[in-house]
Amino acid sequence: MSEITFDQFMDVDIRVGTVTRAEPFPEARKPAIKLWVDFGAEIGERKSSAQITAHYTPEGLIGKQVMGVVNFPPRQIGPVMSEVLVLGLHDEAGGIVLISPDLDVPNGERMC
Repeated sequence: MSEITFDQFMDVDIRVGTVTRAEPFPEARKPAIKLWVDFGAEIGERKSSAQITAHYTPEGLIGKQVMGVVNFPPRQIGPVMSEVLVLGLHDEAGGIVLISPDLDVPNGERMC
């Protein structure tokens, strides 16, 4: 694994946001959910597509705080323009578990 500098790490803008809307994404090649995440007044709401169906349903995601990279360029994923990379970890079976704070924090708060 190559090392990076602290300045390179700081170039990655990772923020917390709250899922305001979630829908199934049947058009995706792999099972996925479309998300709308509120990152606060400075950044606003961003859309994403996430392959998180192993542990989450659209209904269960509403109100959940998640971590996301907000400074990647938008990426077209089928008919959805993904504007944020929601972060997660693989479990032992390969399903994705979302990364979120233990306690509620203000939307838009930057990871430190």
